[in-house]
Amino acid sequence: MSQINPVTEMTLDGDVAVITLNSPPVNALSAAVRQGLFEAFKQADADAAAKAIVLVCEGRTFIAGADITEFGSAMADPQLADVQNVIEGASKPVIAAIHGTALGGGLEVALCAHYRVATPSARLGLPEVNLGLLPGAGGTQRLPRVVGVENALAMMTSGRHVPAKEAASLGLVDELVEEGQLRDQAIAFARKVVAEGRPRA
Repeated sequence: MSQINPVTEMTLDGDVAVITLNSPPVNALSAAVRQGLFEAFKQADADAAAKAIVLVCEGRTFIAGADITEFGSAMADPQLADVQNVIEGASKPVIAAIHGTALGGGLEVALCAHYRVATPSARLGLPEVNLGLLPGAGGTQRLPRVVGVENALAMMTSGRHVPAKEAASLGLVDELVEEGQLRDQAIAFARKVVAEGRPRA
């Protein structure tokens, strides 16, 4: 195990690097979370033993969104876009393992992964419209590429939290996994992706 920082660790499960966030209560995208993700993905991508990378969160939810305590002040580096670039640009398949909610910036991080798996109880969405905002971390660009323009527009203009089963039917989730088995089944999915040589989204 490699402890990246107080909220992030990276472990190798055979040939799969597993990056785990644990930043209660909702794994919001604080400076510590951004720093941990940035460093962990760089290390995982450089590790010759890792053939794929899984991102999973401890606690009750995946990344639930931005850290509102940082609003109104300059954000510490790395910026969220830097983190997203290192995830999306990884040379190995990246799988986001989603439970709870992936909302706003959380979904925008998951969209940078090359594949997404989720538990049936998970919900995904871009609810920024409820605050009078547009998604500001690439959601307006990446979501239409995955679910199509009409579905993406409906999600962004309604702010609806889409259930995982519906998200799977839209192509936003690649595979549903059993409750309580997210980590193990995400790793199994990662190995399947490598074995099949699946194209990335």
